[in-house]
Amino acid sequence: MKKILLLSDTHSHIDERILHYVKEADEVWHAGDIGDPKVTDQIKALKPLRAVFGNIDDHIIRKEFPLNQRFLCEDLDVWITHIGGYPGRYSPAIKEEIKKKPPKLFISGHSHILKVMNDKSLQLLHMNPGAAGKYGFHKKRTMLRFKVEATTIFDLEVIELES
Repeated sequence: MKKILLLSDTHSHIDERILHYVKEADEVWHAGDIGDPKVTDQIKALKPLRAVFGNIDDHIIRKEFPLNQRFLCEDLDVWITHIGGYPGRYSPAIKEEIKKKPPKLFISGHSHILKVMNDKSLQLLHMNPGAAGKYGFHKKRTMLRFKVEATTIFDLEVIELES
């Protein structure tokens, strides 16, 4: 079993509250728009990190992190990308590939809108953790945490951070 902390859209912001939750996780996944590499450096100093770059990320972050990450966590097929859309409205850049070989968990960021929903047609779960950073139109800063065992996701929890 692995405890996962999922965040996105930090836009160069990291604070003690985020790091508190990082310390409680087994792995941290970041769905892009990292901003300053200090964000991922601080996370990596504490826990294993899987991340993708987002549209605001510069060449330094793009050199370290890919556009897409597809991997197994336990036996769960996971795909993380920054601009991916959501069920019924996937990004044109990934639409055909996701339909051809859907993962069991599809994660994207970008919208700053917390969203967890099933895609019944592709039999996958979509997650967008919202935005953990302070930059953007969102009213609440959010992250998600959950556990993975074999192919099962459970104990899904929304974490709201103070502004």
